[in-house]
Amino acid sequence: MREYATPPNVEMPTTGSLVDDVVINAAEAPDAVVFCRHDGDEWREVTAHEFLEQVTAVAKGLLAAGARPGDRVALMCRTRYEWTLIDYAIWFVGAVTVPVYPTSSHDQVAWILRDSGAELAVVETAGHAELVRAATGERPLRRRWVLDEGGIEQLTTQGAGVEEQVLERRRAETRSDSLATIIYTSGTTGRPRGCMLTHGNFQHEIGAAVEELDALFAGEGAATLLFLPLAHVFARVIQVGAVRTRVRLGFSPDARNLVQDLAAFRPTFLLAVPRVFEKLFNSASQRAAADGRGRIFDRAAETAIAYSRALDAGRPGRVLRIRHAVFDRLVYTRLRELLGGRCAYAVSGGAPLGERIGHFYRGIGVVVLEGYGLTETSAAVTVNTPDGLKIGTVGRPLGGTTVRVAEDGELCVRGGQVLRGYWRDEAATRAAIGDGWFHTGDLGEIDDEGFVRVTGRKKEILVTAGGKNVAPAGLEDQVRAHPLVSQCLVVGDGRPFVAALVTIDPDALAPWADTRGKSSVVADLVDDPALRAEVQGAVDAANRTVSQAESIRGFTILPKDWTEEGGQLTPSLKIKRAVVMAELRREIDALFDR
Repeated sequence: MREYATPPNVEMPTTGSLVDDVVINAAEAPDAVVFCRHDGDEWREVTAHEFLEQVTAVAKGLLAAGARPGDRVALMCRTRYEWTLIDYAIWFVGAVTVPVYPTSSHDQVAWILRDSGAELAVVETAGHAELVRAATGERPLRRRWVLDEGGIEQLTTQGAGVEEQVLERRRAETRSDSLATIIYTSGTTGRPRGCMLTHGNFQHEIGAAVEELDALFAGEGAATLLFLPLAHVFARVIQVGAVRTRVRLGFSPDARNLVQDLAAFRPTFLLAVPRVFEKLFNSASQRAAADGRGRIFDRAAETAIAYSRALDAGRPGRVLRIRHAVFDRLVYTRLRELLGGRCAYAVSGGAPLGERIGHFYRGIGVVVLEGYGLTETSAAVTVNTPDGLKIGTVGRPLGGTTVRVAEDGELCVRGGQVLRGYWRDEAATRAAIGDGWFHTGDLGEIDDEGFVRVTGRKKEILVTAGGKNVAPAGLEDQVRAHPLVSQCLVVGDGRPFVAALVTIDPDALAPWADTRGKSSVVADLVDDPALRAEVQGAVDAANRTVSQAESIRGFTILPKDWTEEGGQLTPSLKIKRAVVMAELRREIDALFDR
């Protein structure tokens, strides 16, 4: 057993709630620009004073509609300004936000609404409204508002007669230990469970994170653009942190416009899941190859990685510094421009970020600070910081947090950000935190300096027919690092050897296929020798990191990629292992029958 604790770095509040930040901002810096929102093709600034006015107007509407302290209010919307506005209005009246992913299926929406007992809902579109109506069936909601049909205006009009002191009394009743939100887990296995997070959980998380990441939140002109779903705890915490610190916050609701939004907004830091960083790298690599600059890009990438590794070793040598400066002018500047040109830091979470990718981004001038956490821990438990960075790890515990490695290798956590419990599931709560530690289900290790590495999922360890224990996550990450690979699932539980299912990134395939005169349709190339050779190279690279008994002996290239819409990925782009294995049982069997 190994344990590492980081002492508290700030005094954590025991009173008040998250909405206090909105009131304080308006009082101390009323003219400070705290948000930028889309208004057609333009960006419109929102000051701290304007945000408070809008939040209180919507909150009054919720009061007039009968919202009571503790009432659950479902919120189904893409990542846009109105999401944050509604979230804080719900908190202002002491109610509880229940996020629903806008991509959720009928069954998922029905389960969340039924299990949470939500009686009010704010949705973005008419399609969402119809989905909610169908999902509630015989137990209709008390009220529902549709943003695209004037929902904000309707709430504001409805609350016009509510007196200010009535709303203020309600705000004062909300305390640090009051429930702020119920976030349903992504459900990679079984039914999603509702994680009960309090205002105090977020206050602890943000208090520690903002202090340790002050280079991000307190930097001159600090600004960040959210494009991950705000229904996910990772983006939600950044939202709360930006409001707390008056970081200018923008929103990009449509992935198709992300590049344009980054160029217009010019964030100083970003947050994303590893797949986003991988796709940016892979897309740049394939575009360079299609333009006849593939060799230059490859040399630039290797130089960036070598430069970053040399920083860890002391100082890059003179030749490496010169080569790095040349590629900075030729390649790295263009890559940084894709992120808006001002982005110095990025925060990565949700899944392991490959060490090679981490070094690449630092080498081009964008330091990716990898962290680790879960919905149950209000996002981050550990994080790399600008002053405490070890690429390949998920950093040290945040202030006031202790991480322990149990005898079986499971990571356990204790700290103020750990959930109160699972909504209406006492058995699951006792199993997860009954001994005072939150049992993450992840396997990991802690080094002598307190840096944590996540090595796999406890429930996903494969045991081959020969009795060899194999952690698939590391192999999957290595294979997925190849520019053409989108997803990888390692299989072999109870089988004579380890194999893999591989999907191809269609965006990366197109330029690769074009330069070789091949079809750009994945289904046409699953048995193509050249494509199989590319994937074999990725498999060989992964196999060099493990013993022969753990190595991937065979693989199948699938004709189409896995997606959230198809049900194989969670909204944070994790593979739903049980779903994929059920859907592809025959393909898996065929791997071992060859």
